[in-house]
Amino acid sequence: MEFVIKLIAVAIGGASGAVVRYLINISPVANLFAKFPFPTFLINITGSFLIGFLLVLLTDKIDVNDNLRMAIIVGFLGALTTFSTFEMEIFGLVREREFTTAFVYMSLSVVVGFVGVVGGATLARRF
Repeated sequence: MEFVIKLIAVAIGGASGAVVRYLINISPVANLFAKFPFPTFLINITGSFLIGFLLVLLTDKIDVNDNLRMAIIVGFLGALTTFSTFEMEIFGLVREREFTTAFVYMSLSVVVGFVGVVGGATLARRF
């Protein structure tokens, strides 16, 4: 029964993360940059920071129910920061022969995303 509860927690978190991702992708900010996939970039960087921050905070600093931690980190943030969307957008840019934009997007996402994870984890350790 405990496994089923974890699955439900992850599913609820995942559905919520997917809805938030969709809302960000259809928001007015989505069209601010011509070719650069800014919404996914913003989601992945913010999500990377939050994953680093909450992983440390909810594992090492705050005693929180494991189902809630799973719902937030695996479900919500996992669905919000989908790597497959990132890869699909790079493929689209390459297919459109936007090689420079694809390279900049890919490089920035990986480097700044990692900085986000480290920054979030570092900040959480200070609490």
